[in-house]
Amino acid sequence: MLPLEGITVLDFSIFLAGPAASLRLADLGARVIKVERPDQGDLCRQLYISNLELDGDSTLFHSINRNKQSFAANLKDPADVEKVRKLIAGADVMLQNFRPGVMERLGLDYASVRKINPRLVYATVTGYGNEGPWRDKPGQDLLAQSLSGLTWLSGNGDDPPVPMGLAVADLFAGAFLAQGILACLVRRGVTGRGGLIEISLLEALLDFQFEVLTTHLNDGGKHPERAQVGNAHAYLGAPYGIYKTGDGYLAIAMNPLPKLADLLDLPEIARFDRGETFAKRDQIKSMLAARLKLQPTGYWLGILEPADVWCAEVLDWPRLLKHEAFKVLQMTQRVARKSGGTLTTLRCPIRIDGERLSSAVGSPTLGQDNAALSEEFSLREPIRSARSSVTS
Repeated sequence: MLPLEGITVLDFSIFLAGPAASLRLADLGARVIKVERPDQGDLCRQLYISNLELDGDSTLFHSINRNKQSFAANLKDPADVEKVRKLIAGADVMLQNFRPGVMERLGLDYASVRKINPRLVYATVTGYGNEGPWRDKPGQDLLAQSLSGLTWLSGNGDDPPVPMGLAVADLFAGAFLAQGILACLVRRGVTGRGGLIEISLLEALLDFQFEVLTTHLNDGGKHPERAQVGNAHAYLGAPYGIYKTGDGYLAIAMNPLPKLADLLDLPEIARFDRGETFAKRDQIKSMLAARLKLQPTGYWLGILEPADVWCAEVLDWPRLLKHEAFKVLQMTQRVARKSGGTLTTLRCPIRIDGERLSSAVGSPTLGQDNAALSEEFSLREPIRSARSSVTS
């Protein structure tokens, strides 16, 4: 039995942050029902990060909405809203990421729905919180990264601001949202009381930077100083970084310079003391870069790894996927839709009682569970087809 079996989650959210949270809850055993617009559903169905699609939906949608059900409802239609309210009455968790004020206008905000279901755990994601001058700005990942200061930490010193190449605001917000939901479910098990969880993309990114922002708050407000050579962390000194070798790249983490000087036959770096590893970081790293490019990666690994130097080859995906270290994790799984379409994706990274968490259930087609959910939850009106209740 998975830890969240018996928990029903209604997910009104779209795109990434909310669905990422409900995906993790589904992986842990919860039943997740996506409540989607009947005309086009979750807009993530048409959010492409490549030209790949399956059954008319993007692979991004499939990857983040596997193992869920879909209920199509027009929240501008009072009859559909009444059905949704009946679903809420029987749910344990509700997620939404509408802009501030939208759910209040629909009568589906926490203050309203807790009257229907006092045990409900209600989770919200916004871009920048429910107050302040950024309240109504679009809650989008790149915009949140840009406003958070994060883009000044990646890239080398002379580079412009560099965003991270992943939707880190969405994914961290989703992870924090899932944490809050689980905490409130534990409290509900003790007190019987539901709760309200609120997270914003901006707050998620600020917490992501808590180590370096704490430094900034206590060092007089200095601007982050990125290394000019192989920057991997704006606040760490040499040798921390990625270096080109004769046939690829090598990552070197925190290691004493005298040790590296002996192993690399580079005595000139041994004279730098601990304080100079940051103050003279670019000079030291330039020396390391000039030396490391003379031999292939395997040559350097053969010298450094036996000496317990913290280093690693920099792999691309094709080489990673062929490596035995990846294969032994059994991270991939094959999921299938009711339509028959299949997709290879990743499993949940969590193991419970030694068991890997996987599911062969793919993402739902829009409104595929309307009829079954209508019968189960005794929704009063006959369910219309997923596309028949569109309003102008």
